[in-house]
Amino acid sequence: MQWGRRYPQHQQEAIIFNYKNKLYPAIFVVLVAAGIGTYLLLDQMGIRFKAPMKQIQKRGTIRMITANNATSYYTYRDSPMGFEYELAKAFADHLGVVLEVIVPEWDTMFELLDSGQGDFIAAGITRTEPREINALFSDPYMSVQQKFIHHKLKFGIKDIEQLAGRTIHVRRGTSYQERLEELKSSGIDLNIQLLDDVATGEIIRMISEKEIKFTIADSNIALLNRRYYPDIKIGLPIQEEEYLGWAVKKTNKVLRSRINAFLEMAEETGILGKIYEKYYGNVEIFDYFDLKKFHERIKTRLPKYKKIIKTESEKYGFDWRLIAAMTYQESHFDARAKSQTGVRGLMQVTRATAKQMGIENRLDPKQSVKAGVKFFNLMHKRFDDIPDPQQKNRFALAAYNVGYGHVKDAQAIARQQGLDANKWASLKKTLPLLSQRKYYKETRHGYARGQEPVHYVERILTYYDILRQKKNKPPAGVTSAL
Repeated sequence: MQWGRRYPQHQQEAIIFNYKNKLYPAIFVVLVAAGIGTYLLLDQMGIRFKAPMKQIQKRGTIRMITANNATSYYTYRDSPMGFEYELAKAFADHLGVVLEVIVPEWDTMFELLDSGQGDFIAAGITRTEPREINALFSDPYMSVQQKFIHHKLKFGIKDIEQLAGRTIHVRRGTSYQERLEELKSSGIDLNIQLLDDVATGEIIRMISEKEIKFTIADSNIALLNRRYYPDIKIGLPIQEEEYLGWAVKKTNKVLRSRINAFLEMAEETGILGKIYEKYYGNVEIFDYFDLKKFHERIKTRLPKYKKIIKTESEKYGFDWRLIAAMTYQESHFDARAKSQTGVRGLMQVTRATAKQMGIENRLDPKQSVKAGVKFFNLMHKRFDDIPDPQQKNRFALAAYNVGYGHVKDAQAIARQQGLDANKWASLKKTLPLLSQRKYYKETRHGYARGQEPVHYVERILTYYDILRQKKNKPPAGVTSAL
């Protein structure tokens, strides 16, 4: 990048002032010449006499150093995703600049930060004393706890002393390594096996497939990856609660202040909560046998219906994986499924809905998916007043399950309680109230088992996330402007 050759205004004024007053002319000429020469040399090297925030504003971009994983940054259908990415994108929007993503190897992140190649690290980094020697950390935005991870068929530990004699694999340069070395120094004879630039999610996969026996992971990473690898067991915590923060260069106090102000604003306005809900909102929900069965049936049953699901999804612009997740929740990919209430087929279509959607045979997979997706699209359109597409999907799913009228009743209750009626977080509170007489007697559509659509939507979102991650291939470790 080429920089201008204009001298700073204060230097121009100093030259004019001293020249006019003829103060120490010989010394002055030498000093000015030396100053100008030094400035031009530094200018050619790309070093600016500007505050870091001014550089960011002038450049029009802010450079985020991050990692490719399910919690930080990845691409899905050519679109960037990840908790850290979305929070950083909100920060960039707050500053009025473009977010630029840099994905280096894990152990070079702080080197890139120190060299000025990136402005801040946002990669689920734990604030630790050794790290705070080399970088400034923002205020915390999430609390985590290091957990012992093992296969469900392996015995775990009941106390930290039982780590003695065990080999634990962790990535080099992590807070996990710091903690294990601390425990080893305290007298616990454990074996630390360090892996170079292997993501924690990948190490968890190795646990699931019995390639290794034990690892350590932060609770948020462990809970999120458990849905992808249900055979893992999240065991004993080995550390007190810790906090995640963004890191900036040691000299960049202004940027840290701007980050802290943004994080405070994001918490107060609900931006942080919304992003957290999207990625971590239902990670606590875990049914081992259900998820294990789902992973199996993705391989054994889904291929038979994948083409049908894709075709019908594309007609209405839906992600086929969302419809596949919905289909599994309805029938477990069983075309002859029948519920106790008489709904049938892959999409569990009622007789009335089948007639309304123009199909004759609910047990025919093609007709069932056709009717189900068409009806889901109808529900989707009824919530066109909800601008957020993710929120809109949740409302449409709930309506597909419990009925449009009951969802509208739950929205009315939300308004009465001062909640945002267009947020799924509000309906998670008010839908269950439809089973209580003091609430449903005042509604238009009356009683409903309101907890069921909440579970229905949350399970579909879990299946959907698993299907997305199955196809997720993170970009190469290069810089990309987004």
